Amino acid sequence: MNMQPPTPLRAKRPEQVSFHRTELSVILSLYGRMVAAGEWRDYGISSLSDVAIFSVFRRTAEHPLYRIEKRPKLRMRQGMYAVIAMDGQVLKRGHDLKTVLRVLERKLIRAVD
Repeated sequence: MNMQPPTPLRAKRPEQVSFHRTELSVILSLYGRMVAAGEWRDYGISSLSDVAIFSVFRRTAEHPLYRIEKRPKLRMRQGMYAVIAMDGQVLKRGHDLKTVLRVLERKLIRAVD
C-alpha cells in the first residue's frame, strides 16, 4: 500500500516585494522634509509580487506626483530603485536608494530672499 502525505489546504502565497526598514527610513526622512516644506501631503505604500511602490501625493484625491519603486529583478541591470514622475517618465534609476532620491531633494533647494 502506497501512502501519500496529505496535501496542504492553503496554496503557497507568492512572495511579495517590500521595502526594508532601512529603505523606509531613508524614504520617510525625505518625505518628512518635503512635508515640512509644504510640497507633499500624503503617501501610499504598495507591496506587489514583483515591485514595491512608495507613492507621494500633493493631495489625497489625485494621482501620485512621484513613485519610488523597488524592482529586485532589475538589481543586476539598471538598478532596482527608480523615481518615476506623474507622467510615467523615469527621473532616476540606480543601485543606491540615497543616490536615486537626490533627484527629489533638488526640489527642496530654493533661493532665500
